[in-house]
Amino acid sequence: MSKPAILILILLLFAIPAGAADAPATLDTIVVTGDKIIAPTKQTNETVYTGDEVTRKGIEMQGAKAKTSIYQAIDAIPGISLEGTDPYGLAAEQESIRVRGVRGFLGAMTVEGIPNYGGNPMGPREYIYDTEGLESIAVYKGAVPADLGTGVGARAGAIELRPKWPKDRFGAEISQALGSDAYTRTFLRMDSGAVPNLDTRLSLSYSYTEADKWKGEGTLGPRNNFNAMLSQPVWQGQQVKLWMNVNSFKQNLYNSLSYAQTQDLDRYFYRDYNPRLTGNKAQDIYYYDYNRGDYQNRDVFSIVPFTLADSFDVSLKPYYSKENSEIWQGVTSSGGLIQKRIRDIERYGLISQIDRNFGPVRAALGYWVESGDMKILTQNYDPLSLLYKGYGIYTVSDGDGIVNSPFMKLSGTIDRFDWQAGMKYFRYDEPSSIGFVTDSKTTALVRAGDLDRDSRTYDAWLPSLGLGYNLTDALQIYSSYGRNQIRPYSYVPLINLYNANRATFQKAGVTLADMFSGYDMEITDNVELGVRWREEMFEIMPALFYAKHDKLLTTVYDPRVNQSYQQNIGKATGYGLDVETNVFLGKSWTIFFNPCYSVLSYDDDLTYQGKTLYVKDNQVVDTPRWLIKSGIIYRWEQLEIVPMLRYIGERYGDAEHKEEIGGYTVADLKMGYTMKDILWSRQVKFSLQFLNLFDRRYISMINASDDSRSGSTSYSAGAPFTTLAMASIEF
Repeated sequence: MSKPAILILILLLFAIPAGAADAPATLDTIVVTGDKIIAPTKQTNETVYTGDEVTRKGIEMQGAKAKTSIYQAIDAIPGISLEGTDPYGLAAEQESIRVRGVRGFLGAMTVEGIPNYGGNPMGPREYIYDTEGLESIAVYKGAVPADLGTGVGARAGAIELRPKWPKDRFGAEISQALGSDAYTRTFLRMDSGAVPNLDTRLSLSYSYTEADKWKGEGTLGPRNNFNAMLSQPVWQGQQVKLWMNVNSFKQNLYNSLSYAQTQDLDRYFYRDYNPRLTGNKAQDIYYYDYNRGDYQNRDVFSIVPFTLADSFDVSLKPYYSKENSEIWQGVTSSGGLIQKRIRDIERYGLISQIDRNFGPVRAALGYWVESGDMKILTQNYDPLSLLYKGYGIYTVSDGDGIVNSPFMKLSGTIDRFDWQAGMKYFRYDEPSSIGFVTDSKTTALVRAGDLDRDSRTYDAWLPSLGLGYNLTDALQIYSSYGRNQIRPYSYVPLINLYNANRATFQKAGVTLADMFSGYDMEITDNVELGVRWREEMFEIMPALFYAKHDKLLTTVYDPRVNQSYQQNIGKATGYGLDVETNVFLGKSWTIFFNPCYSVLSYDDDLTYQGKTLYVKDNQVVDTPRWLIKSGIIYRWEQLEIVPMLRYIGERYGDAEHKEEIGGYTVADLKMGYTMKDILWSRQVKFSLQFLNLFDRRYISMINASDDSRSGSTSYSAGAPFTTLAMASIEF
């Protein structure tokens, strides 16, 4: 069927008069008395629960590290493997997650459906929010709702942040935390309440966070975050909303370890960057203050609803995002250089949507459009004199990159059957660019035609489907299917390889555009089959999942230039089982147990420099088969005690499984005491947190591509025993 015919059918669908059929029956809600950590979730205009929601309680349970890191806040969810270098979740872009084996930067993050992402690295900026300003966080590990603005794509699923919008009455919240390694965090939020006559509601919040690194010289911070939200009631009970977030952060980076060093952690556990300069170029690229980052992010959006008729609801979501970051790092190329990576990223867009109920069917039709300008450049400096030595490669784009993405969702209920279907069309028009190189004598830019790239278009149809059947009011079976994609990424490594071997490529007649011609969007098809059984004393939600991954970015060998570089030719298969379990023993005890068994492996062996790497059926790099998150929430009057355990199974740092990293278990303990209605306050809280309670030494983060070879991977140690105390007061 042609695209015009499809659009005509959609318009006819929305022109059908609203039926007079009775509203679909809904099942009674099961009331539980314990603390819910994770709950099923769905989007507006959907009937089948396709995601998980980390509740406000679930976020608070993760402690201080979840205040500034979205990844840390969702760590309780099964199927998510979290890796980090810092106990407070402060190390920006030095922690990562895998979702059912897929690297997290290949996933999407949104605020109320508005996309958050950047480049180099591609993917979400998860460190720019204060989670005190969130009501909950929704996570979709497979099928992703069609109306979420997924930015560059959602191969690793999607995360939706749901703000804690301004309250109806005046209020304030103040908290202060102190911890190991000079950690300090101050947070303040104020709500205006409903302003007389106007009924306007406003909230303002600010936080300051800083800590010393737990090893080596340098600090994490200062981190300053400012957030403002406004809610203005308008017509027919609807509200116009405005959201703004400004985040600035500075940090000294953590250094990594080689595989050989991971085998002697007692010796190398505290190894980091050098504390002082030596005058030796080969050593001074590892000076701690030559390895640092400065990150600035500003984001604003609004939600404007209005009603065209009794059965038509329209919403407009215009948004703007700006990132300016500089990351300094020492590199070994050209005998040793200090490189400054510059990210100047500006995006603005609009998500528009029409919702309508007619008869037993609910429908949504929408359109997402975005224009983005990504300037990502690298400047080189001499380690001894800091003399400027020019750009690596300098490219100028001919215009902005443009995203066009119409979508539609249908859903309904027939007796005990719930169903929903969605379709999204994603199209990204990438602009052409012209290239320059730096003259080695004058550092002036010189035109280089072999670095030019033509404009390209990447597009895909992304269907989704969900079915559910309610056997009883407490027992539901469901299934879902969804296709996800990710825009081409990892541009800088390809450009740097070409630049370092430019004469060889030119002699063979290979241009940079030729190398990029093998880039394409990665595609994943996800299927899930699950059960949700909810009684007053327990909830158990097992889910079987299966995924086929196509066009994966994989290293190939090019005999024309005797070089290897990445192209989108790989295939992989994933499958497994994750289970969410909550047991409620009266009002005092909640026990949660969230295991996951996950397999992700390449479908075929890989060829590298004329040799075959026997990786077929091997577990993909950095993907544990077993993950277990468990804990207990115990309450006695005002006292709360929360012990938690995390088990991460063995992983590998290379595709051939020559570099094995053993599994580990980490225990945390959080204790809190709450007093209600003290003086003028609603409540006062005190808490103590003990992270890595038994001071376990382990490798947390593996820095590698899925097809990394032995010897090319770096590793980061997990943080040692850490303590923290916090006091907060709410008015």
